Amino acid sequence: VLLGAVTLDHIRRGPVQAGTIGYWIGQPFARRGYMREAVLAVVHHAFNTLDLSRIESACLPENVASRGVLEKSGFKYEGVAQSYLQINGRWRNHVLYANLRGDRRGRTDVG
Repeated sequence: VLLGAVTLDHIRRGPVQAGTIGYWIGQPFARRGYMREAVLAVVHHAFNTLDLSRIESACLPENVASRGVLEKSGFKYEGVAQSYLQINGRWRNHVLYANLRGDRRGRTDVG
């Protein structure tokens, strides 16, 4: 049974060391934590095996479930990309998220 898929692509080497994660899950399996678990596994692989320093993702602003997966997987909101992707012949804005290895954004402790 295929539940869904996770991709890690657009890997950039050199001074950037980043990649882009994307995913989908079939409706019968949504909201059960499967995608969060899969995203966390890919993030771990990206940081620890591929030695990436940044993983990016984007989704439609109204996709609350996808935003939840990203936020619960350690991704932080970075902004909105205007006319980011064409869907059904229409250019759509997307919200941008990133997960940084050793991310300290939002922490108030020093050191």
